[in-house]
Amino acid sequence: MNTEKIKEIYLKYELQKDDIFKHQHYCILKLSAIEKISAYESINVKYQVIKCEYNFAGVKAIATKDDKTIETFGSALKGETFKDGNTNSHYLLEMAEKRSFARATLKILNLYQIGFKAEDESEDFKKKY
Repeated sequence: MNTEKIKEIYLKYELQKDDIFKHQHYCILKLSAIEKISAYESINVKYQVIKCEYNFAGVKAIATKDDKTIETFGSALKGETFKDGNTNSHYLLEMAEKRSFARATLKILNLYQIGFKAEDESEDFKKKY
């Protein structure tokens, strides 16, 4: 990942040290950063619940910025362990919404293409303290 591009994003959106961190392969944005970026760029996101069950939730996010619109999904599966699920949260619908919001924001701004990911997208992306 290009250090200059990270710096440019960091400064443009007035991010703070705790909004962003380096992962083994990616630059990870926390929800606080995603919210700042979305507000700065005036991204409008609408949601549709695709499925909400005891151990699974799926949400479609429809994001619009200017004349560009994208659709993407976020999901959360509560399993017995991480081997058969992708979250340890009991708030599946909320987690699916956060994931769809983060994905929509990153996709509409093409931030995936330059190596950014959202912390909420995967338990593997959680910052290790």
